Amino acid sequence: MYLIVTRSFPPEVGGMQNLMWGLTNSLSKYFMIKVFADYHQQYEVYDKEVSFSIERVGGIKLLRKYRKAHLVNEFIKNNKNIEGIIADHWKSLELINTDKKKICLIHSKEINHAKGTNLNKRVLNVLNNVNHVISNSEYTKNLAINCGVNPEQITVINPGVDKAKELNEKTIKEAEKLFKNKNPRLITVSRLDKRKNHEKIIMALRNLKQIYPNIIYTCVGDGDEEENLKQLVKELGLDDQILFLRKISQDLKNSLIAKSNIFIMPSIIYKKSVEGFGIAFVEAAQYGIPSIGGKDGGASDAIEHQKNGLICDGNNLDEVYSSVNDLLNNKKYLEYGKIAKESSAKFHWDKIIEKYKKILN
Repeated sequence: MYLIVTRSFPPEVGGMQNLMWGLTNSLSKYFMIKVFADYHQQYEVYDKEVSFSIERVGGIKLLRKYRKAHLVNEFIKNNKNIEGIIADHWKSLELINTDKKKICLIHSKEINHAKGTNLNKRVLNVLNNVNHVISNSEYTKNLAINCGVNPEQITVINPGVDKAKELNEKTIKEAEKLFKNKNPRLITVSRLDKRKNHEKIIMALRNLKQIYPNIIYTCVGDGDEEENLKQLVKELGLDDQILFLRKISQDLKNSLIAKSNIFIMPSIIYKKSVEGFGIAFVEAAQYGIPSIGGKDGGASDAIEHQKNGLICDGNNLDEVYSSVNDLLNNKKYLEYGKIAKESSAKFHWDKIIEKYKKILN
């Protein structure tokens, strides 16, 4: 049996939640799995439908960490058939006392602390005392090494994706209605925060509009930057070119991506926050949509530059603009999109999980 200790798990939504669900679900086909996850509303309905055991831990955040660690430690003490623990975050392992095999996933910003700081020392105390550190990208691996993690302990395994669902005809029509026959179409699906760099895309759109007067850019998500971005759109007179959508169904999201031409997320480093991988690029690729990602972070693990998309400097407005223009010119996005769809297959969970099985066995 393997225990999965996580702070991020469905029915809560998000990239980390999807990763931990995909990993857990895939592992459960080969091993007995028990999950220790945070409490979330409506968890009871969700937990009844899965094929593995989930123990939910509630309470305020600070105390929850200690309570979960206590429950995990007690469970290990009372069960002799546990082979190891897989954690989503170094903090999930910090209070676990066991000589069982320990595996910790790393993503980027949670380990990005200056050498010698208290947080850096805590990170190293955990990561240099586990059996395996699983990095989501080469970028995150190098970041971890620079922070002091033993490179011999790190294995790069990119996050997996479930095979793309067939598109729903009803939501395809809904997506087309939202697009209002506008072309070309750019889309970003992410939180609206500084790191994702929606601001530069909107600024680039002001110039792209001169060449493509019917262009539309769809922002799916919500976040702290929402009002600032909407104000920028208003100031630049781009109300007819930009569509903000929040809390929409997964089917509609898939249809919007599939009926767009370019997925764009030229992420930047903002304070300690950095894009460790960018699973959204792979999800778009499954529908034959090429991506534009930023050079800062792990996007290059998902995007092969000038093959299935482009990597640009997200801090450079001219590069963001020229990258979009390059893909739109002569509809190059069609050629890149075909390659993107083919290359996305290597990220399917049935292939990614084989890499985990090698470590666990």
